[in-house]
Amino acid sequence: MITKTVSSAFTYGLFLLVLGIVGKFLKWKQADIIMAVGLLFELFAIIVFIWNKIQQNKKGKDA
Repeated sequence: MITKTVSSAFTYGLFLLVLGIVGKFLKWKQADIIMAVGLLFELFAIIVFIWNKIQQNKKGKDA
């Protein structure tokens, strides 16, 4: 199940990645930082998603 937190972090991460790529073409100095923050948001979304899946599997086995 994808929660609002995962969905929001994933969407914002994609937005920052796209913005960073556009910034690279426009030769912005901050483009690398924007892409790095976007990757961090993507990583956060993946970790929270996996954590939720693990917790659901534990609840299913305990029942």
